[in-house]
Amino acid sequence: MYTFNELQTQIEKKIDALEFSTSAEGLFEPMKYILSIGGKRLRPILVLMAANLFKDNLDKVYLPAIGIEVFHNFTLLHDDVMDNAPIRRNMATVHEKWNSNVAILSGDAMSIKAYQFIVSCENKYLSSVLNVFNQTALEVCEGQQFDMEFEDRTDVHVDEYLNMIRLKTAVLLAGSLKMGAIMADADEEDADALYHFGLNLGMAFQLQDDLLDTFGDESVFGKKIGGDILCNKKTYLLIKAQELAKGDAKIEIEKWIGEGEFNPEEKIAAVRKIYEDLNVRDLVELEIDIYFNLCQDYLASVNVDDKKKENFTLLVKGLINRSV
Repeated sequence: MYTFNELQTQIEKKIDALEFSTSAEGLFEPMKYILSIGGKRLRPILVLMAANLFKDNLDKVYLPAIGIEVFHNFTLLHDDVMDNAPIRRNMATVHEKWNSNVAILSGDAMSIKAYQFIVSCENKYLSSVLNVFNQTALEVCEGQQFDMEFEDRTDVHVDEYLNMIRLKTAVLLAGSLKMGAIMADADEEDADALYHFGLNLGMAFQLQDDLLDTFGDESVFGKKIGGDILCNKKTYLLIKAQELAKGDAKIEIEKWIGEGEFNPEEKIAAVRKIYEDLNVRDLVELEIDIYFNLCQDYLASVNVDDKKKENFTLLVKGLINRSV
């Protein structure tokens, strides 16, 4: 069995070795840039970890796994344009370094390259792998649509938010695991168990991301802390705070949401204090624990020796305590 770090090293080497032969260098330079500035490589590693549960030789799984990473980064290029985000992984976003048109077009090219890499899987798995990937890719777009719609709504409920992050974030982790299992001849029950493991992992991961955006360390987290607060982004924290706030707290949070001009540091500090006073941070952490516990349940149901699952257990423990 390969460890997480071993697979991460292999993925990094293979991404660094990617070549994009084209006369339109300006199309692929932003792609090389976004792939070069790091990231956890969690999604391609999950593809490989799932496959490694059922087979030792992963040579024919690496390129489809890289396809998932390329697809993920394509979504980041477009998300950053939509959010007008200046920083990604402590570096300038593509639309900041170049411009929005470049980010959109290079993102489009990345989506095509992702398909090229994914269809390199063995022919006997191609139909099943594409079915999972196509459904996943569509759901990611649905999640982004809901996220955009939430910007103009004041009545978003927690259940709606959880469904949005399931689509926007969790299904790609889940799909990565299922694709890896399929390419290693796992039976349907095990592939589905790994899918639901990934789904719950993704939910916990995104809720933690929301938490870190408000309470994390900016130098470690890789982007500005409080960004969600400044743009009134509908997160679990904000939605729950609006639901729980009464009296002066409700008046204050609505004031900050409606304020057109403000001191950014003052707004972040004030809203964060409201979250703390309402124990919203504790409620998010409880929700995260629920999803992590479900991860363990689905992992336990996968019909392989427990020794082979140790990397997954370590991964879950690492994500529970992550700061980035």
